Formats: sequence, structure tokens, C-alpha cells
Amino acid sequence: MSNNQYWNFSAGPSKLPQEVLQLAAQEMLDWHGSGQSVMEMSHRGPEFTQICDEAEDDLRVLLGIPEDYAVMFMQGGATAENAILPMNLIARNASNSADYVLTGIWSTKSYKEATRYGTVRIAAQSHQARQINNVEYAPWTWVPGFDSWQVNQNSSYLHFCSNETIGGVEIGSLPDMAALGAPSVPLVVDASSHFLSRPLDIRQTGMVYAGAQKNAGPAGVTVVILHRDLLGHALPYCPSAFDYVNVAKERSRFNTPPTYAIYIAGLVFKWLLKKGGLAAIEQENIAKAQALYAQLDSSEFYRNSIQPEYRSRMNVPFILHDDSLNSTFLEGAKAQRLLNLKGHKSVGGMRASIYNAMPLEGVMALIDYLKEFERTHG
Repeated sequence: MSNNQYWNFSAGPSKLPQEVLQLAAQEMLDWHGSGQSVMEMSHRGPEFTQICDEAEDDLRVLLGIPEDYAVMFMQGGATAENAILPMNLIARNASNSADYVLTGIWSTKSYKEATRYGTVRIAAQSHQARQINNVEYAPWTWVPGFDSWQVNQNSSYLHFCSNETIGGVEIGSLPDMAALGAPSVPLVVDASSHFLSRPLDIRQTGMVYAGAQKNAGPAGVTVVILHRDLLGHALPYCPSAFDYVNVAKERSRFNTPPTYAIYIAGLVFKWLLKKGGLAAIEQENIAKAQALYAQLDSSEFYRNSIQPEYRSRMNVPFILHDDSLNSTFLEGAKAQRLLNLKGHKSVGGMRASIYNAMPLEGVMALIDYLKEFERTHG
């Protein structure tokens, strides 16, 4: 293990690529000879216009986003988007309704927020314990198969969270809406904690949104990708700054956007393109996740309880066989420069978030610590 390298396993705000931070530091006082820091620029000036437009263009290349989709950089995080989304889309059909799939804490939060704006139905959920292949899974540790999702064909949209940050549950593919009997219902995906960690076929969705602070940049900017056919259905009381029509028309500059966060996100997009795009970063993420899960599975000292086919590549929760060792484990990890491994307060235990910027070297440092801690405390 390196004697001077810290490894940050925070679930978000999370580790950023070192190259990005170094470049941002170099450009902090003077961006490209403009005499200004990006934080000082007018959001309507030519310098920031270039930064923002390049960020959008690079994101389109990364995800293959066609022109019939708007790309918007917004504020408020995915939590605010839970309200902004229904305010813009739930009135798209006369039913004023939407369907939600609940697979954990974040999708449940999204569902509860949406109930303030119309009729919201649960299309599928994993809130109860279930036995699968003779194994008992606790609530929120498994995923209902697509064939069990019950979608109303008159819904304005179907929403699901493709990666539950807290629970460590990931849905790596998208459902076929025609197969669900609702071909005209747009699919809306909260992809926050695995956004840009793997390829995603945007054309299969009506909308994808993500807080940037996992894989795409710092906290403060939220990425929204929306099919333009879905514009123009905002509820009368939707604030003008949150009306997708206004934000899309002004290319994220209807009002002052989170300029510096967009700038950093743009640098992350360029870093990903330089690495070979999402197909290349996916292979790195697979290798990291496989190595960490293999170590957890090889021991009875640690346990991950997620249905194996839905284990997240990004957020790996685990528990120790003896909870009384939790504080000792975390103190020892910090001494070894392994940071932010404490699990979310709602579930306890540990959680290692191994986003794009975490190299395999950092995961191997964690694995070495897992082995050593078990040797000395097992």
C-alpha cells in the first residue's frame, strides 16, 4: 500500500480524477489567457458560453445523444429533480399520473415527492423480504424482474432509479416498454450514481437525469437529458427557472447556472473521452467491482447481501460479522489512508463507492486492508 496516497471511497460528493483537479488548479486564476477565473465569468459571456457548449457537445459524444434530445445543466441535485420532473411531465397525459418502480431509499424518495403533483402508482417494488433460489433476501436487496412490472398505458411516464446509492442495487439494463404493454409511456431514469460508468442507450429513454457528484463532476450541477417531444407540459405553478422549455431553449443559461461545476464536469467529460469513452471505463469498473466482491465473498468475516445479479458496480455495501468491530475497522482504515467507508446512517455497516475516478490500485489497497483486518480480528 502506498505510504502517501489517500483513497477516497465517499458516496458523494466523491473522488474526482486527479488530472482534472490538477488542470483546474492550473486554470484557477486565469482561464486560457482570459484574465479571469471561471468563477468570475459572466454566464452569458463568450468564455463561459464556450465552456458550457463544449461540455454539452462532449457529453453528447460520450453517450451518443441525438439532437432530438435536449441536454440541460440544472441545479438542485437529483433530489430537487424529483419535484421538477413531475412538475414538467406528469400533466403530459390527461390522466395526470405516473408510475414508479421502488427498489430502495432513493426511488422511494422520488415516489413520495411525485405524489405532491398528481396520481402516482407503484409499478413494482422490493420493499418486502423475498426468497430467490432458496436464498432469503431482505427488503431493498433484490429487484423485481421486468416481466413483473405493471405499467399503466395511460401514464405520463415510468420512473425508476437504475442505481440505488445507499442500498448498492443496480439495474444495468433498460426495460422494453412495448413488452410491458406501454409502448407510448416514456421511460425516465434516475441514473445518478452510475451515470457515465457504462454505456447507456439514450434512445430507449424519454429522460435521464443525474446529480453530477458521483461520476460526472462536483456537487452543484444536475444533468438532465430529455427527448424534445416531452417539452411543453409544465404545470401552471412550475417556476420558470425549472420549466424545461426555458432551460432547453437557453442551453442551460436561462438564469445563472452553476458555472464552476459545469466547467469541472466538462473537464471530466474530456478525461473520459481521452480514456476511450464509456466502453473503456466500463471495463475498468467491471474489474474493480469483481475484485472487491470476490474478496467479500471469499470470507465469512464480511458479507454483502444484495441479490448477486443486481450488485452495484459503483456502491458496494458490506457488513462485518461482528458490529462491535465497526469503529475499530473505520479507525484502522483511516490510519491506512482509506477514507469515507462508513455506511449510510439508514443501513449501517460499511460502503465502498468505487466510481470512475477510483483506480484499481485504490480498490486493491482496500482489499489488502480487508485481508489484514480479518487476520488480526477474525
